[in-house]
Amino acid sequence: MTEQRPRPTVRRRRLSRELRALREAAGFTAEHVTRELEWSKGKLSRIENNDWRRPSIQDIKALLEVYEVTDPERREAMLQLTRDSRQRGWWTGYQDVFQNLGYTGFEQEASRVLTYEQSAIPGLLQTPAYAEAIVRASLVQDPAEVARRVELRMERQRILEHADPLHLWAVIDEAALSRPFGSLDDQREQLQRLIDTKDLEHVTVQVLLTTAGLHPAMSGSFVILEFPEDPSVVYLSPGGHELYLETPEDIDRHALVFRHLNAMALSPADSTECFAAKIRELK
Repeated sequence: MTEQRPRPTVRRRRLSRELRALREAAGFTAEHVTRELEWSKGKLSRIENNDWRRPSIQDIKALLEVYEVTDPERREAMLQLTRDSRQRGWWTGYQDVFQNLGYTGFEQEASRVLTYEQSAIPGLLQTPAYAEAIVRASLVQDPAEVARRVELRMERQRILEHADPLHLWAVIDEAALSRPFGSLDDQREQLQRLIDTKDLEHVTVQVLLTTAGLHPAMSGSFVILEFPEDPSVVYLSPGGHELYLETPEDIDRHALVFRHLNAMALSPADSTECFAAKIRELK
């Protein structure tokens, strides 16, 4: 049996969700609980909205007392969930260059990622040269920071090599393939990287040609992250700001859009030929 990947980010999200459910089942408002525990204003809201990094065991015990959770098994299950969610993922070691690593945590803990990329190659499929060009294009100038960001991107890709690998399905807009960067060799290497995914059963890559016309994702890129035991999340980054959508309606809507993109894009085999054709065009 393969070892399960640690999932502290997902566990923390689940803990927040279950604590909210316990409060609502007890019939308490957030204001009542805040007064009861003499907590600062907004603390419980941050907990219930998963706006925290390392949950406090003492805080969870206090909440369980207020909510009168007395069943020993239920209490221990909540406390164990708290302990699991306090683990540090390897990605926290990159907080020197990224203050918010929430997306990386979700990505590393997902079972499947469905992504539509409008203007760039997905991070999990980038070569080091392409990743460096993308980082520099975002106006990062310090060489050390550039190197750290590229290193993080390469570390993220290890999830595709894991014994329990992430299943990735990417639809890439043709425009992303046409943007020049680096040397011709760099560009060939990146296209070859995409071709090589044809041998990976857990990776599917499709190209959405410009000639496919208008489509339901004209507003921009998005990612759907699916988890083994927890609800899916839609990730958007408009204007560089991170946005997570979790309602069933948002998830269903983006899943429908992704299915339309699948139908409009080239098949995986034809996409591979598209990458090969673009390599031949580079002179």
